[in-house]
Amino acid sequence: MDAVFKALADPSRRRLLDGLNERNGQSLRELCAGLDMTRQAVTKHLAVLESAGLVATVRRGREKLHYLNAAPINDIAERWIGRYDRERLRALTDLKRALEDTAMSQTEFVYVTYIKTTPEKLWRALTDPAFIARYFENTGPESDWQVGSPVRWKMDPDGEFQDLDQVVLESEPHRRLSYTWHNYQPEMMEMFGWSEEQFAELVKERRSKVTFEIEPAGPAVKLTVVHDDFEPDSEMLRGIGGGWPAILSNLKSVLETGEPVSAS
Repeated sequence: MDAVFKALADPSRRRLLDGLNERNGQSLRELCAGLDMTRQAVTKHLAVLESAGLVATVRRGREKLHYLNAAPINDIAERWIGRYDRERLRALTDLKRALEDTAMSQTEFVYVTYIKTTPEKLWRALTDPAFIARYFENTGPESDWQVGSPVRWKMDPDGEFQDLDQVVLESEPHRRLSYTWHNYQPEMMEMFGWSEEQFAELVKERRSKVTFEIEPAGPAVKLTVVHDDFEPDSEMLRGIGGGWPAILSNLKSVLETGEPVSAS
């Protein structure tokens, strides 16, 4: 955590993070254009932020795109903010965003975390139903994880797995897993307070997909989660933007301590 606090102490690096918060997935050229800094200075600041885990990079063709990564800040919150205070603070944050009418024009979610485990154990955690249930809190997916196979989803801990027309897109054991995401479901109407008219419009959105990339990183494993193909201002993106950090924090905790964060 020392590296995170050191990285955040510099105002230029905070400006870079603010820029990525406003529009994620920027190239070095785009970041330089929005700041009164040389390309060399921006490159050095980005290296510090990436080393601290606050910025993640994804290759798209010949470009390297930069994303604000919430994992280290989420780890700080888990360390010092109690479970009940966390819910109260989340509600205040949601209210602040609503009052400020912050627009979300992003079309993808990127999250990077380092877990003290092995690629084999992490792959099992992503694909074994019993393991998934532990950090998804008895919800989540199940499949045989072969390319083209259906992915069934359990929306309610007391419910059954449903075929929501999800399918496995890529499956490279211990390296990469990708599948299509489910569309809006009736259960979500009450959860998010949508009217029937809103729901009828939302289901017209195209489906997104989620990809997990596993890379050895010394004594740990680097897990990169890219959830993309959203339409701008997608309600599904807003939902998963709050959901994935909690799920992945649970995943990390189960692999490293044997217990999910929510049980602590």
